Amino acid sequence: MSASLVLALFLGLLGQASALSPLYLACQLQKPAAVSQLLGCPPGTIYVSPVDAEANFTSVQQAVEALPEGEPATILIGQGVYHETVNVSRQAPLTMLGQLSIETAFDPAGNASTRNLVQIWNNGWVVTQGVEDDAQSAVLVVSPSSNASLIGAGPTGAPLQPLFGNVDFKAYNIDFQNLAANYSISQALVTDISYANASFYGCTFASYQDTWYTGRNASTYVVDSIIYGMTDYLFGFGTAWFQNVTLANRGCGGGLVAWKGTNQTDAPGNRYGAYISDSRIIRSPDANMTTVTDASCYLGRPWNSLATTVYLSTYMDESIAPVGWIQFDSTRTLNISTTYYAEYNSYGPGANYTGREPYEHFLTDAEAANFTIEKVFLEQPGWIDYSYIY
Repeated sequence: MSASLVLALFLGLLGQASALSPLYLACQLQKPAAVSQLLGCPPGTIYVSPVDAEANFTSVQQAVEALPEGEPATILIGQGVYHETVNVSRQAPLTMLGQLSIETAFDPAGNASTRNLVQIWNNGWVVTQGVEDDAQSAVLVVSPSSNASLIGAGPTGAPLQPLFGNVDFKAYNIDFQNLAANYSISQALVTDISYANASFYGCTFASYQDTWYTGRNASTYVVDSIIYGMTDYLFGFGTAWFQNVTLANRGCGGGLVAWKGTNQTDAPGNRYGAYISDSRIIRSPDANMTTVTDASCYLGRPWNSLATTVYLSTYMDESIAPVGWIQFDSTRTLNISTTYYAEYNSYGPGANYTGREPYEHFLTDAEAANFTIEKVFLEQPGWIDYSYIY
């Protein structure tokens, strides 16, 4: 089959796409052995594969480090398991594409766990709190410098940095995993996105404690993805929107979300917080049933007194406690005048409109209309791929 016929076939399959990118699908789909895997890819795409002789590199980090600064870049990652940490400090846009199989990509019953062929993993974890920063355990770091990636401790965290990193980082159909984690180990991050704009499509993120971190002055968007965790596994200091995401509880500890806010001096007008929309919270299929019992998990707890977390039209299974929210610990009391917790149109056995804490906000239709992507990010972000189908 000629290369032009192969490309025409793949382009014809775009109409069948379910939870895939029409912009990059022709590039992502695996081609026959006699055809270049870069067929249908943006010009200049770098190809990474541990086994394919056509590949430019065998590791993702090698490809990232080889990219020239100043121009947008695309990396196609071939099917395989990559044991490495990926660190992106460049400012210019970067898109990472996980390769897909034509046999499974279009399964209407499929999801990120069944569709993705690329796994990037490492096994770093925080040995001694206060000695090693949480950031050093992350599998994916998108930050302009090492200092900017630091998380720090306590309600104020690491010092504010006067710089910004990647303006448009995107990842499609990649599994990111921290395999050091288990029920007893400490912080073991999957992502650290700081001082950057980043979006993720059809990906999975798996750890136990502190899986996902959106750091200072960062804006992140995650869609059609699965996030596995146990303790504070969505945490951050930036602005994060999760759309059509499955939050899979591997255990119950702290809250699902532990967020910080910041004052208007650091970020005037910024709506720092975690926003979970059209999503679902479930007991993870790999959860230990003794650690995820009915009504034992909490929606969130405040990392500092300016924390914001909002759930919009989200399904909650029976693992969610009726009160919903808890204090961070005995040393940090929740300030009901500055901490903002809200729900709108929650449903499922974990939804509760009578047992929640009295400081929570149950949004009206008019109030919920203030929580959209445009109003949360204070603009229509140009770094989000709105064409992605889910």
